[in-house]
Amino acid sequence: MDHKEGAYKVRDLSLADSGRRKIEWAESRMPVLAQLREEYRQSKPFKGYKIAGCLHVTKETAVLVETFQDCGAEVAWSGCNPLSTNDEVAAALAQNGTEIYAWYGQSVEEFYWSIERTIDKPPHLTLDDGADLIFTVHKDHPDMSEHIIGGSEETTTGVHRLRAMADDGKLLYPVFAVNDAETKWDFDNVYGTGQSTIDGILRATSVLIAGKNFVVAGYGHCGRGVAMRAKGFGANVIVTEVKPTAALKATLEGFRVMPMDEAAEIGDIFVTATGMKDVITGHHFIKMRDGAVVSNTGHYDVELNLKELAEISSDVRQIRDNNREYTLDNGKKIFVLAEGRLVNLAAAEGHPSEVMDMSFANQFMAHLKLVQMYEAGDSLEPRVIDLPAELDQEIAAIKLATMGTGIDQLTDEQTAYATDYSAGT
Repeated sequence: MDHKEGAYKVRDLSLADSGRRKIEWAESRMPVLAQLREEYRQSKPFKGYKIAGCLHVTKETAVLVETFQDCGAEVAWSGCNPLSTNDEVAAALAQNGTEIYAWYGQSVEEFYWSIERTIDKPPHLTLDDGADLIFTVHKDHPDMSEHIIGGSEETTTGVHRLRAMADDGKLLYPVFAVNDAETKWDFDNVYGTGQSTIDGILRATSVLIAGKNFVVAGYGHCGRGVAMRAKGFGANVIVTEVKPTAALKATLEGFRVMPMDEAAEIGDIFVTATGMKDVITGHHFIKMRDGAVVSNTGHYDVELNLKELAEISSDVRQIRDNNREYTLDNGKKIFVLAEGRLVNLAAAEGHPSEVMDMSFANQFMAHLKLVQMYEAGDSLEPRVIDLPAELDQEIAAIKLATMGTGIDQLTDEQTAYATDYSAGT
């Protein structure tokens, strides 16, 4: 493990050249972030500010990190999941001077040690995916919040946790809910999760998806994306849900909807995408078909109760990378992917660069907004803040332009008509 105290800790610095090529590949497919980098490179709005980030160390994240740095920021970074760091990318960032503490296969202790190192020097801004950095500050270093201007949160689960904290009066500084921007949740969550989850399953198993009973737990944006892509591969998609409106949407999209107790008996491949604990437990595993493949694409590894699975198993062995075979006491075999962690990142490379381009443009703009508010003396009360709706349209317009796609514009008369409440039949 390469480690230079106070600078970085990564798996192997010799991987840096390969990581740099991956970062360059991502850069070539992230034109929105590239435009923001070019726009703010000279003015350096983040000069004098430190950003501490806790987000999956992928090639796309590296583009965001280096965009912040090019625009003046001091950055310290850690991964937000023990199995999601790309060691080559982490090495490339370290070699380029980024303070980073991240490697694939961290223990829980190493994971939190890495977060702690990013805030040894208190940051002005925090950037999260899952809120582990924010919670570390709140739990272990509450006084540090007086130094922090604000933060941002990338994922659905983290935003839910932060809104609960704000409602309880426990949030200590403002946080932008980047996840709730339309150009994030309706693209990253749907198209990114859908494609990368299938990618992770295929890399870990190489199974044929066509004709399989493919069970998706949760029909939020992520689950919808997974169901859509599984259907495209020819699977018979089954959805499980607890929310009536979501279940109804899945039904009207043509998917079978049933409780997990029923789905467990007929599923061939399972993916959880709920953000909730104990979605698949021991009594579900014992009902499953011999050879069932089980995975999770939610942020935390609590959706599959692997402790209960182990209790009803007589043998466990690693079959291939990110694929563990459990032989149940009843003789059936169940295959669990990526230790129940995010299969799209642990077993694959995460979302494609093209969708992360928009998500990370939102991250950049959220932190720019925080700095601008701070410098203008605006009130920065502890609350969860939505990004301005017009920013979604701006980012989407830039994305369309880079794709060579034009759209119509309202005429002055149409604009006036849209707000003319006196117009009728």
